[in-house]
Amino acid sequence: MVNAIKGVFISCDIPMAQYIINMNASLPASDKFIIHILDSTHMFVQPQVELMIRSQIAKFREDNTYVKPN
Repeated sequence: MVNAIKGVFISCDIPMAQYIINMNASLPASDKFIIHILDSTHMFVQPQVELMIRSQIAKFREDNTYVKPN
């Protein structure tokens, strides 16, 4: 019998994948969202965390973007 799990496929570069894996590792076991890491740039996650991942990535990029002073 086949077991199917609904999820979201994420494709990203290696540093961003490591950031997402680190986010997952910092959560308690009951809140972990990565279903399966396919390779270094692809993973399958629970669908309800898609917006949380997107917002955390946007915040990370904003915090790490250089803005030239006037």
